[in-house]
Amino acid sequence: MGTNYYRIPSVEEVEQRKARLQERISNMEMTPANIEREFNTIPTGDWEYDNPWGEFTNEINIHLGKRSGGWKFLWNFHDNKYYHDQESLFRFINSGRVVDEYGELIPTHEFIEMALTWCTDGWDLQSYDTEHPRTNWFRHVERYVDGLRISDSTNFS
Repeated sequence: MGTNYYRIPSVEEVEQRKARLQERISNMEMTPANIEREFNTIPTGDWEYDNPWGEFTNEINIHLGKRSGGWKFLWNFHDNKYYHDQESLFRFINSGRVVDEYGELIPTHEFIEMALTWCTDGWDLQSYDTEHPRTNWFRHVERYVDGLRISDSTNFS
């Protein structure tokens, strides 16, 4: 059993997103083509489009990592998409808010302190495999960056 943590935007950022959503909705053209495309009219790439709601919710919650009993905290670096080291990670966290998977808001400084001190003498994949050599059920790889245990998988919970 563990708990996942997410970075969500600041109130100001959500308000900006909300204003943009309202503007996009009020400027929607109710053409048959737009309706058929489910209003996917906002370019996001060469051949990709999003709709106003998708734009509003895009990356609104970013998985930061997970704590599990007996294990060191496991960070999710998302292939370095938002941060690449401890300094940029903490800057990213402090630019928003932190919630756990139950929706409880946690002050960013308390979250960072908890993550850094969570089960520091606990397992990582190497120590677990050493103590339990026959289990070998781990298929993902982890690494350390600035002393932080990082999963090379971006999709875990």
